[in-house]
Amino acid sequence: MICFFIVMFVLLMLFLFKYIDDLIGKGFEWYVLLELIAYQCAVQLTMALPLSMLLSSIMTFGNLGESYELVAIKAAGYSLRKAMMPLVVLVTLFAGGSFLFSDYILPVVNLKMGSLLWDVRNKKADFLIKAGIFNNTIPGYSIRAKGKSKDGTILYDLMIYDHRSGNAANNVLLAKEGFMHNSADNNYMILKLKDGVRYEESRVKNAKRYDPRQQFTRFRFKETEQKFDMEAFQMKRTDENLFKAHHSMLNLKQLKLYTDSNRVQMDSISRGVFTETKNYISYMAPYYHDSTTRPVKTKPFKDFLHDYVPKDQQRNAISNALGQVQQLNSIFQMKEPEYKAYTDKEIRYNIEFHRKFTLAVSCLLLFAIGAPLGAIIRKGGLGLPVVVAIIFFLIYHIISTMAEKAAKDGSLDPILGMWMAVIVLSPLAAFLTYKSTTDSSLFDIEQYKLKLEAFWKTINGKFNKKLPS
Repeated sequence: MICFFIVMFVLLMLFLFKYIDDLIGKGFEWYVLLELIAYQCAVQLTMALPLSMLLSSIMTFGNLGESYELVAIKAAGYSLRKAMMPLVVLVTLFAGGSFLFSDYILPVVNLKMGSLLWDVRNKKADFLIKAGIFNNTIPGYSIRAKGKSKDGTILYDLMIYDHRSGNAANNVLLAKEGFMHNSADNNYMILKLKDGVRYEESRVKNAKRYDPRQQFTRFRFKETEQKFDMEAFQMKRTDENLFKAHHSMLNLKQLKLYTDSNRVQMDSISRGVFTETKNYISYMAPYYHDSTTRPVKTKPFKDFLHDYVPKDQQRNAISNALGQVQQLNSIFQMKEPEYKAYTDKEIRYNIEFHRKFTLAVSCLLLFAIGAPLGAIIRKGGLGLPVVVAIIFFLIYHIISTMAEKAAKDGSLDPILGMWMAVIVLSPLAAFLTYKSTTDSSLFDIEQYKLKLEAFWKTINGKFNKKLPS
């Protein structure tokens, strides 16, 4: 359990570092950040559970080996496989739970997480006035203050350009002091201005030339209020139904349903292409084919065009063929993007379908690697086991990531891409299990040194026998 929380904490910090620019300075409420972290913890479970399974199994059996408890178990007549059976049953229960989680809970979490993260990333940063710099974050306004108080609520020597009409110079407001506060519902920012003047210039709309009779108005005031709409700075929750069709937010039944519907669309496009293209495939009867009779077996020829088509119609035949090829090419070019979009969807659906199972199998696989490996290295604690666990998990993660990317690109079958890491590392798990049950000192450097010396002596002996005396 401790290993799981440590791994989850590290993965959560990586997430926060990745999206730190989207979270800082936007004035989120504490419960929004807490909700986002909770969803991310559930999403990261797919990576944290296999890694913690590998790390905890290495540490557990490493401690047993270091304290010679494995020797005592074997001396009592129990093999390592029998000693591992209770843990195998426990890990199998965890694997079954992870499958149910990935099928029923994870799609809902991905939906909540995706919609919330979308709203968080699209929310504007809080309105902030810097002394001497124009602020254009409020739509339709440019605001500059030469100075402000320590708490930032009082602004001095204000200049406000109102360019909602399209021209920033038509409406200018100057004030010596302004007090800034929010309305009761936080939908508006109210700026209470003192000792200022407003300049307004009214022009005829769509005027193409200068009008000397246009009005220029100047208002002086002792105190007034300017209200700014802060709707752009508030986080609006997007309708979750817009994200429901995403492949990562579907369970097995929904994936099967969407896959069938997608294949119906692909078949429809294929039939449409066939209907459009078959009209361009014609034969020049009666020169080499008679539609009313069975095809006649042609004689061997060197050049079909010159041997079977009369000379006065060869040019027409070539131009007709080129025209038909261009028409076919146009049809294929128009239909290819649509067909490719459905093909990519089918690949994504298949990848997500097999991902539901690979999470459970990866827990069993990494336990099958970690338990015998811990019995072999015989080291407990957070030293060597952590290093070994990270190395093997990186190998697993790199293989699975590269294979999944190849599957998404279409260069690898989705089934093979999602199960590639399991296929590659399963022989390693079987090998480590065999070595641990036979009490093999896999990491004994002296043993490998002796084998290399014996191999070198054998090579030298055979080489010396071949040399002439």
